[in-house]
Amino acid sequence: MSQQCIDPIVGKILAGWRYDISGLAPEMRGDYESHFLDCERCSGHRRVHRMIDVGLIGLASVSGAVFLLAFGVIRHFGPRHAFWLEVAALAGFALSALIWLVVAVATPAPVTVLDAAKEGARRVHDRLPQEIRERLPEELRVKITGT
Repeated sequence: MSQQCIDPIVGKILAGWRYDISGLAPEMRGDYESHFLDCERCSGHRRVHRMIDVGLIGLASVSGAVFLLAFGVIRHFGPRHAFWLEVAALAGFALSALIWLVVAVATPAPVTVLDAAKEGARRVHDRLPQEIRERLPEELRVKITGT
């Protein structure tokens, strides 16, 4: 059975933004962040949207790498009509790069990946022995822990 949003008005606002509040000022995010904590439906939709965004960036990256590999193979073996095959491989790479850029600019996927990396760094930092944590430069410690 489908879950219901606990506040349909806020849920509709968030759905219109594709559940992306990363562009909002921190003081304006409070209500939306608390809604995500309380509403399983909206937080689930947000996770799905972020997985799609990160998946699109990953797919565009793999596609670009394959087109570059194809270009390299064509250059190496030099088959008949190599020029047109090279043009096609470079056009495929350019299209993949364009798609990657559009997804990176239009979605909060880079912010999501950055947040995941920061969370991982925070976990590693918390597991380090105290004497090693004290040796870290203050700037790095602030970036990792946020304090």
